[in-house]
Amino acid sequence: MSFFLYLRPLRRMNWSLLAAMLALLGIGIVFIFSAVYGNPDPLYQSMFRKQLYWASLGILLFLGFAIIDYHHWTRMAWWIYAAGLILLVLVFVPHIGHKINRASRWIQLPGFDLQPAELMKLAVIILLSRLFGWPGRNLRRGRLVIFGLALALAPMALIVIQPDLGMALIFLPILAGIMWAAGVPGARLAAWAALGIVLAGGALALIVIPPKLGMDADRHEQLMSRIGITSYQRDRIAVFLDSKHDLSGAGWNKAQSKIAVGSGGLTGKGYLQGTQNLLGFLPRTVAPSDFIFSVIAEEKGFMGGAVTLALFGVLLAAGLRAAESAADKMGRLLCVGIVTMLFCHVFVNIAMTIGLLPVKGIPLPLISYGGTFMICTMTALGIVQSVYIRGEWR
Repeated sequence: MSFFLYLRPLRRMNWSLLAAMLALLGIGIVFIFSAVYGNPDPLYQSMFRKQLYWASLGILLFLGFAIIDYHHWTRMAWWIYAAGLILLVLVFVPHIGHKINRASRWIQLPGFDLQPAELMKLAVIILLSRLFGWPGRNLRRGRLVIFGLALALAPMALIVIQPDLGMALIFLPILAGIMWAAGVPGARLAAWAALGIVLAGGALALIVIPPKLGMDADRHEQLMSRIGITSYQRDRIAVFLDSKHDLSGAGWNKAQSKIAVGSGGLTGKGYLQGTQNLLGFLPRTVAPSDFIFSVIAEEKGFMGGAVTLALFGVLLAAGLRAAESAADKMGRLLCVGIVTMLFCHVFVNIAMTIGLLPVKGIPLPLISYGGTFMICTMTALGIVQSVYIRGEWR
């Protein structure tokens, strides 16, 4: 009887959030099966079963975090943040960190590679929500904003070294969203945003202009390494700026993704009938993860893509509704930070697949293959549900 009393808060859940979440999970599982269909490699054949496992574990985590009062996590915010930083450092430790394709992003566990950068996003959201949501905090103090920026930049620096620039950049809109929702003066946010745009523009100029002025490749490579940009990141930016650049190399994934999305038409080629995917033109190494939306769009066309986007719209709107009904400022900031994180993933991933942004390893929430990202996303949605359950409207 006491067990059912413990589950009583679940009766007050945001059901639209739950329904959209389960629908997106279903879409992910169905199209991961399609993405690996016919692939003879046992590693890829096992992805469908693994995703079922991660989705099932994710649902349990979602329910667990929905039941637990979210204040428990804000009280532990500093410990969670410190643990996340330690995990980010461990990826560089021999025999603990797992390097794949010259990238040190994972910690090898029995049967599972943990990606600490995914978990760090949630740790930063929890700590920033505590920092800016603490009662009586003077948000006009410049030192508070600088301190919040430092808390975001510390993990960003470690993630850039891995290297994973795309993942690192997600922290900036999260920080901006939380500060805006907290009430930090808009002029101060605008000044920081302008500085960020200037720095990004300067980095882009250093990528594009020196070769056009005659700088040789070796010297340009040294210049890029000094500002923390690797050769493959430079190539991806070059592909974005010139759609015909290196179509057989760095530009291949982008070109094949655009063909897959465009060839789907209104209603698609049919489930398990996507030729770009089945014939391997859309690389099988990325089809179940970063380019899963291309598989959906090819097989289900514009209608399938529109339904997917509509479900994400419902999910994000439900998160904002939880923020609006939150019982306190910390709860509101938690929801805003999580919604911002999910929106950035959805926007960047889909914009990448249709050629509007450079190719980055940013997965699509609840749909792309990946264990750590599934755990992070479902845990975050459980926290949003916890805020809603304990909101002042309840």
